[in-house]
Amino acid sequence: MQKLLFCSLMQVFSRNILKDLERWKTDPQRKPLMLRGARQVGKTTVVSMFATRFDQFLYFNLEKVEEARIFKEIEPFDRLLEALFYLKNKSRRGG
Repeated sequence: MQKLLFCSLMQVFSRNILKDLERWKTDPQRKPLMLRGARQVGKTTVVSMFATRFDQFLYFNLEKVEEARIFKEIEPFDRLLEALFYLKNKSRRGG
């Protein structure tokens, strides 16, 4: 019974969060998305589900030194963007 209740609550939370993320996606003035929160609450899961709505998606865990360092070391933005795709071994498509 407790497991079923927990799963139902998680589905409601996921739907609400995904609605908020969808609003962010359609905002023409949106800023980069940074999701923060307590450990083990489903941040990565929600972002992975949401990422399927995009043509391209790069995931960075800024608690990993090698992934955080690139944001501090590389300027201007065009070079940073190029380096981010290189770090994840992906090709940049489109704008």
